[in-house]
Amino acid sequence: MIYCVEDERNIRELVIYTLNGGGFEAKGFENGAAMEEALAEEMPELILLDIMLPGENGMDILKKLKSSERTRDIPVIMVTAKGSEYDKVIGLDCGADDYIVKPFGMMEFLARVRAVLRRGSRNQRSDVLIFRDLSMEVERHQVTAGEEKVNLTLKEFELLRTLMENQGIVMTRDRLLGQVWGYDFDGETRTVDVHVRTLRQKLGECGNYIETVRGVGYKIGG
Repeated sequence: MIYCVEDERNIRELVIYTLNGGGFEAKGFENGAAMEEALAEEMPELILLDIMLPGENGMDILKKLKSSERTRDIPVIMVTAKGSEYDKVIGLDCGADDYIVKPFGMMEFLARVRAVLRRGSRNQRSDVLIFRDLSMEVERHQVTAGEEKVNLTLKEFELLRTLMENQGIVMTRDRLLGQVWGYDFDGETRTVDVHVRTLRQKLGECGNYIETVRGVGYKIGG
């Protein structure tokens, strides 16, 4: 998914049409506030960001994105009429991955979008799992719910990791026992329920993301 933040409707619709034609899914927003609401539900692979926007300008939005632990790794391309060398340097220094000046050719535009996505794919940390405002850094054994760090036991961590790695998939209690405790674990499935309960408590509001599928097991998302 690619987010396009552009206040001029004609340009926004043209960009989305071009991205769809290039095989991408895209959503358009007329300002930063609308995009922020969408970020609470879905994290995009890339954000296209105009500078001159109503309300909060694009540079301020970029700084906010790059200062947040949850969104700092999302690639951002500035797409703007402000084409001076100074503007480009400021944008790139603030963390933009590329800077495209209007007007632009659509073929070049798609090529630069693909280049940023390829670069992001190579640099992306495979050990970072994200669902809404819940994130997990596997190698660092660190979980963040909202803006709060959460301390989990090893089994709670592995349970959450398994659910986040299988977003949208219902994980049966037997399957969770096998993947988290090992197939030779001789406990009862009640063990899973107990750990889910304590995990939800520790995650606070984010604990609601762990859904109970009655008679089957648990899932996150979907």
